[in-house]
Amino acid sequence: MRPTPLLDTINGPEDLRSLSYEELDLLAEEIRQVIVETTSRCGGHLASSLGTVELTLALHRVFDSPRDRIIWDVGHQSYAHKLVTGRRESFARLRGRGGCSGFTKREESPHDVTNAGHSSTAVSYALGLAIARDLRGEDYHVVAVIGDGSLTGGVAFEALNQAGSLKKDLIIVLNDNGMSISRNVGAMSKYLSQLRLNPHYVRVKGEIKEIIDSVPVVGEPTDRLIRSFKERLKNFLIPEYIFDELGIRYVGIVNGHDIRSLEKDFALAKESEGPLLIHVITRKGKGYPPAEREPDLYHGVGPFDPGTGKLLSEPQRPSFTSVFGRVMCDMARAEPRLVAITAAMRLGTGLDDFAALFPSRFFDVGIAEQHAVTLAAGLALEGYRPVVSIYSTFLQRAFDQLVQEVCLQNLPVIFTIDRAGLVGEDGPTHHGAFDLSYLRIMPNMTVMAPWDQEELRDMLWAALKMDGPVAIRYPRGEGRSVSVDSRPRPLEEGKGSVVRGGSGEVCILAVGRMVDVACDAAEILAEKGIQAEVFNARFVKPMDEEAVRERAGKSALLVTLEENALPGGFGEAVAALLEGMRATCKLMRFGLPDRFVEHGKVPELFQSLGIDARSVAEAVYGSLEGKPDRSHGSP
Repeated sequence: MRPTPLLDTINGPEDLRSLSYEELDLLAEEIRQVIVETTSRCGGHLASSLGTVELTLALHRVFDSPRDRIIWDVGHQSYAHKLVTGRRESFARLRGRGGCSGFTKREESPHDVTNAGHSSTAVSYALGLAIARDLRGEDYHVVAVIGDGSLTGGVAFEALNQAGSLKKDLIIVLNDNGMSISRNVGAMSKYLSQLRLNPHYVRVKGEIKEIIDSVPVVGEPTDRLIRSFKERLKNFLIPEYIFDELGIRYVGIVNGHDIRSLEKDFALAKESEGPLLIHVITRKGKGYPPAEREPDLYHGVGPFDPGTGKLLSEPQRPSFTSVFGRVMCDMARAEPRLVAITAAMRLGTGLDDFAALFPSRFFDVGIAEQHAVTLAAGLALEGYRPVVSIYSTFLQRAFDQLVQEVCLQNLPVIFTIDRAGLVGEDGPTHHGAFDLSYLRIMPNMTVMAPWDQEELRDMLWAALKMDGPVAIRYPRGEGRSVSVDSRPRPLEEGKGSVVRGGSGEVCILAVGRMVDVACDAAEILAEKGIQAEVFNARFVKPMDEEAVRERAGKSALLVTLEENALPGGFGEAVAALLEGMRATCKLMRFGLPDRFVEHGKVPELFQSLGIDARSVAEAVYGSLEGKPDRSHGSP
């Protein structure tokens, strides 16, 4: 790690205020250096955090955090914020156990107002804080930093709508990294920013609107003409009209890498009354050429060579995501009604090739999961076969649409749920811990989990032939299959398969990639003289009840193993079945605990939760030796 003499003197935001602008520029370079070097070892959200360095420094120099509240939407752009709020040492272990979270986290620092991770929420949080401040009669500033991508989320507009109505003092910083800063938004934009914050400008702007609105109307054709003219004139004279209509004063455009300009506008915003939006332009990946060239690739990245930007871990086997993307293209060639929908995750879900090959059948709705699900329902109503690909943790946002728009009408929508189970270093906001639980309770929904990438291929083709809604959940990263061809194998609905035979004393019923854990546990048990059967359940709903009943009748112990929260999960479904048939066999359930799981490498988390192969084998062996029965999912 190269020396960082200025950053080493920063133990809190107050230390920033004595620095000159020349020193701030040097500090920004040091911060970017640390961010690049740390993420090159630990992985993380690189490009977005590189783009907010100067913005962070300006915010912390003007506002008095933690007394003033700064809310970072999503939180993945907050690395500079962490570094200047006393977390340099823990930042060196970013996203690892005992190190900084990759997102803002209240338990880490009083400067982190929320446990962020999902987008479009900052304005709602901020408005709630502003209302609470006024109810208590307190006096502090509330600042919400939200990205242009997050404004595609409907909840952001819901919050903006109420913020404009309530007229609370609230500052919204729109961090727009969708374009580069060019000269034509230089001096003039600075002038307009100062002008828009000037009370005289506000009065003149209001007078212009009154004049336009006072234009008389005669007759219906003239009415249409004048209204069209008025709207065009408003948009020409006042380009921020949409925010004005919401009751929010607009300020912009501000160079997000010019600390002096940012500070001037933030200082004026502190004196302003009512809700105000400052439009800031930043460059994603700023200061690191590989991230500037390919901001999407370096949005969330694994370990890489900081000198070249080349990723260090080349995949040895195809990932579930890449296999999904390839099979989608195969199915689209065979089925012209197939369409693909995602929510701002074209690359992340593996649909980039599909989008290139079938552009008219691909729809990226932005960060709008609720709309994505309802859009799919509309397409299904007209005979199309929509596939909605969303990360497990983000599909939670569309729970109501899953129930009302899809399952209630029994529509043939396929949900491919990526990042199911533990995702590792991204932590509790991104673990896919609950999808089996919330999908199981929905009538008409079929729920599958593939053991490997070949089974994912088979499930996708099988889902295309089913008449109702289908969910297929699979983990992040590689599977056990070394290669996957294009020929699907037949898959019988609602039926699992025996992976490893046993003596009948113990049967492990496993779901998804936990079949691998079950096989490894069976190997360990075999060394102790216990021949455990391993059964790949495949279907969580409808469950293979016939197979479970058969094994309950002949086994002394049934074990369920899943990468989902134990409450409401696969094991609970097996327990309900055994209770209904008054089975006499013992049951042990292994899964994720009834708490949020911290961040860390997946193997480490498995071990700490007691769901790795050795922990499972030891617990099963102990149970057979007469020790008390218990369900697992906690250290």
